[in-house]
Amino acid sequence: MPAVTPELFLLVTGVLLLTTVLAGTLSSRFGVPALIGFLALGMLAGSDGPGGIGFADYQVAQTIGVACLIFILFSGGLDTPWKAVRPVLSPALVLATVGVMISAGIVSLTAILLLDFSLLQGFLLGSVVASTDAAAVFAVLRTQETRIREDVLALIELESGSNDPMAIFLVGVALALIAAPTTPLLNFVPDFLLQMVLGAAIGLAIGYGFTVILTRAKLRQGGLFLVVSVAAALLAFGLAGVLTGSGFLAAYVAGVLAGNREYPGRRAVSQFQDGLAWLAQVVMFLTLGLLVFPHQLPAVALEGLAITAVLMLIARPASVFISLAPFRQFDWRAKLFVSWAGLRGAVPIVLATFGIVAGVDDAQAMFNIVFFVVLASSIVQGPTIGLLAKRLGLERKVAPKPPPPPTQKAEETPA
Repeated sequence: MPAVTPELFLLVTGVLLLTTVLAGTLSSRFGVPALIGFLALGMLAGSDGPGGIGFADYQVAQTIGVACLIFILFSGGLDTPWKAVRPVLSPALVLATVGVMISAGIVSLTAILLLDFSLLQGFLLGSVVASTDAAAVFAVLRTQETRIREDVLALIELESGSNDPMAIFLVGVALALIAAPTTPLLNFVPDFLLQMVLGAAIGLAIGYGFTVILTRAKLRQGGLFLVVSVAAALLAFGLAGVLTGSGFLAAYVAGVLAGNREYPGRRAVSQFQDGLAWLAQVVMFLTLGLLVFPHQLPAVALEGLAITAVLMLIARPASVFISLAPFRQFDWRAKLFVSWAGLRGAVPIVLATFGIVAGVDDAQAMFNIVFFVVLASSIVQGPTIGLLAKRLGLERKVAPKPPPPPTQKAEETPA
């Protein structure tokens, strides 16, 4: 085997990135979300595949996943129009908090009863898969040929961008209880409230400051706008984390505020961040695919199918119908569609690494189950979202274009 030189490392990295994009494009042509192609190539390049790349550093993968999620959420926020999401702000926040807790509870109970997990192990698994994935939702919904009703689309995207903090908090609580089972649950409530308030406040401050800097700095080099946008995403996450706030919420809120204000280079920043978000998805899914050993997946196939079925057919619908019950603007058709559009993606896989890093019993089996759930969710739900929207009559109504004015031919002058 040749020595790993910087040139060889960069060559292999470039080949992997390009091949991953091609794999994602190919999978999208068959109606399967691109993330499946990204993950599949990672598995093929890993230890069990022909690539033979030995990678099992869950701490590094966790760091890469967190870094990538920052830019995915920030970019998603930039593309979130406030006028569209403002009417659905309340239902989205309820679904992103209460809904996540309901999903976590139902899956936890399933894991305890069917998989013989302990109470806290079941709680950890339920928390890991409870949130929908912003990267998967943004990628699938924004590439659908079917134009989904604006209020429903805004609800799904806002929820997916804001429910990660709740899932991360629940995972943290589960790990804390596993380490110290006698800790009173009420002790975690002030921590959660502080995380949410600080995360939102810091996100608003960074998003506002970002636009002010670009407006007043009068940067001479256009590329510096893009550097400042990267700094804004990192500052939002980092500052919130240092102050014990939710960094993911801060990154998303900063993007939403910045995306709804006018400033020089706004279009270029949005396009750059969109490309950066796609690069982040490729890197994140490729890295997570490298962590998986395909020969281990058949051993958890039945458990994975059971959790997937409960999550898609019971936990997610129950969380949606209960959370949205007070909001009459969404009928049963919209609620059913929101239930089915709750895609799982990289976030649950990243969160599953937390248990392995913390040394939780059966954490590797849990990671494999979560990976199986993500694959099944993407393969089953992703390609059918557009079809379900049509069947439920949730297509966006587009006003017909007026006919073009008749053209008048010039009268020919007789010779």
